[in-house]
Amino acid sequence: MFIKTFGCAIIGINAIIVTIEVNSDKGIQFFLVGLPDNSVKESHQRIVASFSNLGYKFPKKRITVNLAPADIRKEGSAYDLPLAVGIMAVSNQVDVSKLGQYVIMGEMSLDGTINPIRGVLPMAIQAEKEGFKGIIVPKENAREAAVVEGIEVIGAENLVQVVDFLNGSLVIPPEHVSLPDLADGDVCLCDFQDVKGQENIKRALEIAAAGSHNVLLIGSPGSGKTMLAKRLPGILPPMTLAEALETTKIHSVAGLMGCNRTLLTVRPFRSPHHSISDAGLCGGGSFPQPGEISLANNGVLFLDEVPEMQRHTLEILRQPMEDREITISRAKSSVRFPANFMLVAAMNPCPCGYYNHPDRECVCKPGEVQKYLNKISGPLMDRIDLHVEVLPVPYNELSDARRGEPSAEIRKRVVAARKIQEARYSAYPGIHSNAQMTTKLLQQYCNLDQRSHEALRNAMHRLGLSARAYDRILKVARTIADLDGTTDIQYEHLAEAITYRSLDRDNWGS
Repeated sequence: MFIKTFGCAIIGINAIIVTIEVNSDKGIQFFLVGLPDNSVKESHQRIVASFSNLGYKFPKKRITVNLAPADIRKEGSAYDLPLAVGIMAVSNQVDVSKLGQYVIMGEMSLDGTINPIRGVLPMAIQAEKEGFKGIIVPKENAREAAVVEGIEVIGAENLVQVVDFLNGSLVIPPEHVSLPDLADGDVCLCDFQDVKGQENIKRALEIAAAGSHNVLLIGSPGSGKTMLAKRLPGILPPMTLAEALETTKIHSVAGLMGCNRTLLTVRPFRSPHHSISDAGLCGGGSFPQPGEISLANNGVLFLDEVPEMQRHTLEILRQPMEDREITISRAKSSVRFPANFMLVAAMNPCPCGYYNHPDRECVCKPGEVQKYLNKISGPLMDRIDLHVEVLPVPYNELSDARRGEPSAEIRKRVVAARKIQEARYSAYPGIHSNAQMTTKLLQQYCNLDQRSHEALRNAMHRLGLSARAYDRILKVARTIADLDGTTDIQYEHLAEAITYRSLDRDNWGS
């Protein structure tokens, strides 16, 4: 007897349908082919044990199982359930009439309990694309898959429920969820109104959020760099449905969704330790998994103590910061992960941490400050638009009982500026914010009057700004103008943008 069941394999953050062909013949053997890894091969023992514990019969025949397409590596224990259903079907314990209508995935315990798996959202999306009626998944993953419209999501707790459902003796209502209101669901517990002082830093982060600019915060220990960075997601625009789906797919594939979750509505904030490895940052492994760069997609990647990171690890950031995606290549495959993140980096100004401190003296030897700063390469610094010095907050501001401007008010200005940019770049695919402007768009939308031209020329000469600072200043000035709601860049917009290039000055750190 020959039957087919259907499952899914994850490649990158997308899924492909896997056809599980089961054939029974004379003899007593079990063969599993189609490029399975060890965890898939071990499913045989889990299935045999669960059948015994549940009173089902494992057929005493020659069973051959083929996972097609055979040129794609199958990994993970999520194939337990479709394999078990297929084996029961060829032994006439399951009605085969429904098998072609459902994609089935789930990991089984020895007692037949179905455990949650990763990557359910891309599986449901692919099943809907290929015209399946529904998908059968573990109960804990059902809400995650139910955000996909046009497909039945059946959440099962154990093998008995799946068998009874396919045989028609049990009705399992399809899972239904209401999509969260993305505009109201993005709640951040860290609010800017709790920050004392630091008005210039708040302003810089508002500009960064409005134009999706990368930021470098440089200041002494305890000046508030990490505290300020954690509040940045609270002023970013709410995620669109497309962004929420993409972000949820990445976290689902990485196994970070947890149980009974639907869509991620809060923009991710990832803050890996400075000892992170190359693979941990960019993703990788024998079967590539997303790294911190991709987990921060549509959100913020915060790197504290940047000079303490390995130089070659930092250089990995250059390509994804430019292309907004990262490609992981292996001998037999190549996968792409999204990497559309905002980089917020923080560092001390010198090894002792007190260069430029208003009260404490720096004890670093001559040349040590510049050597410390040079740990961040020029090409990487070139991709950071704003360099902001964070100074300690004076006591009179710390003791002030008045609260600052709440994040909700700042966010309104950021959203208004982003809408201006979306309308401006609507005719340019892949361009959504000022930080993504090309040289051609700079010439088109960043025109300066004569006074501004003279000011920029004088700043480049007097402050010793590098050539790479020129485009960055124009992009930031364009964002400041959008926050003000003006069509053209004014002199004051340019002047403010120039102040955010601290580390490009010749005399900084010397």
